[in-house]
Amino acid sequence: MVTDSPASLADRLQSGDLDLAMIPTVEYFRSADRYRIVPNACIASRGPVGTVLFLTKKPISEISSIAADIRSRTSVALLQILFPFSSDLSIHPFLPDPKTMLADHSSALIIGDSAFTLGDLDPNVTVYDLSAEWFRHTGKTFVHAVVALRQGVVLRSAQKNFIQNSKLEGLRRIKEIVRAHKGLSGVSLEMLEGYLENKIKYNLDQEAMEGLIHFSNLCYEHGIIPKKISTKFV
Repeated sequence: MVTDSPASLADRLQSGDLDLAMIPTVEYFRSADRYRIVPNACIASRGPVGTVLFLTKKPISEISSIAADIRSRTSVALLQILFPFSSDLSIHPFLPDPKTMLADHSSALIIGDSAFTLGDLDPNVTVYDLSAEWFRHTGKTFVHAVVALRQGVVLRSAQKNFIQNSKLEGLRRIKEIVRAHKGLSGVSLEMLEGYLENKIKYNLDQEAMEGLIHFSNLCYEHGIIPKKISTKFV
């Protein structure tokens, strides 16, 4: 078992180094012909999520460059769909350090734990929660990541059951998981518990599938992926 960011896991799955991985949704779209989705497991949100944030010191129409967390792939695609940026927009990968990102660029895409530790921002910075913006525009669930299996790899029933049981066990043990997590000093346990219990959705249900398919169609319309996808399950 390998632990890493979804973006890194996507690269290792594509190279054949991994058989199965939780990967950014847009990376699944780009290789949908070669992957199968494991049913009923995902990372999704429906409304504000608090960990996919777009920070800008300028109006949207004046933004020419964005510093984006190097781990962000689905969020970059979502950003391009949600906002009418100028045609000469450039996006620059950065290590997840909000202060450095905003020092070098007028806008920054912040994801993950970094969003919990932003602290007090300059009053001139506008913050958009991309999951909230997606829900406001579409009324649909947003699926950030799916569990994908490489084509040709067989997943036995016992392994499928293991994945589902692991998800259920994790949901039962959120308080324990939060207390064992390191690296977020100064962030209350209650905030983290609320995030995992109320902000994140883990079931790839009908609502999530509708959001997933709608997102894939918009990615195609915006030229982010080369063709429409056909979703296939394990």
